Amino acid sequence: MDILFFKAAVAAYLASAVAYGFSLTTRQVSAARVATWFMFAAFLCHSMSFFALFTGSAGRVPLTSIHETLSLFVWAMTGVYLVLQLKTKTRVLGAFISPVAVVVMIVASVRLGGEVSLPAPLQSSLVPVHVFLSVIGEALFVIAGAAGAMYLIQDRLIKKRGKRSFSRYLPSLLDLDRIHHVCLMAGFPVLTLGIFVGSIWARTAWGSAWQWDPKQVWTLAFWLLYAFLLHQRLAIGWKGHRAALFSVLALAVVIVFFVAGAVFFPTVHRFA
Repeated sequence: MDILFFKAAVAAYLASAVAYGFSLTTRQVSAARVATWFMFAAFLCHSMSFFALFTGSAGRVPLTSIHETLSLFVWAMTGVYLVLQLKTKTRVLGAFISPVAVVVMIVASVRLGGEVSLPAPLQSSLVPVHVFLSVIGEALFVIAGAAGAMYLIQDRLIKKRGKRSFSRYLPSLLDLDRIHHVCLMAGFPVLTLGIFVGSIWARTAWGSAWQWDPKQVWTLAFWLLYAFLLHQRLAIGWKGHRAALFSVLALAVVIVFFVAGAVFFPTVHRFA
């Protein structure tokens, strides 16, 4: 049953991405509304998939395989976005969120199925807590990066007199900057707590909190980049264009680190 709901979620995410793309090309707000409903349907199916997976796995928290963590990332990202777009006029931002959801869900579907076999030292209740907090924090940063990217586009369009009609269709700079700020403020402490729980788990499993594992290294780099951005925003007053640009560049660096680490370097975090 969980596979059926998962496939339904993938189809709905795809429909949402197509509708958002149509909305952008035609500049029709009504199409963006339809796209949002598709995304909401995808989120519901996705939630049911997690519930069915949990109930069918003898109480095991489904957050340890690659498929499960990627799936959780998309679920968290879309859930947070749906809440944010209810509070602000940023419906079109979904045009940046939905393609990411589709790509990650397709990658997750490749790793669908199969049992997860964790080494004995890693069969700890801290594992799902560490994964959940870390993935939620990362999802919030991706939304911040998407808001930052759309901020840069909107800012450029506003400065070009011939593009005013399209700039009115996109979210306001104020709303985009607000979402960027909220996601940074929420994502950083959540990720920090996830890293802290992971360090406790690592000390129990391997005798040391730091192993120079590639995933630990890029996670630390990830954390330092966003710690710097948050400091500059709160202490120095970075807002608007500068903060958005740094957020986009930080996200790009993190993606490169993640892909390179996953493809070229072995890691003790790869269990299934």
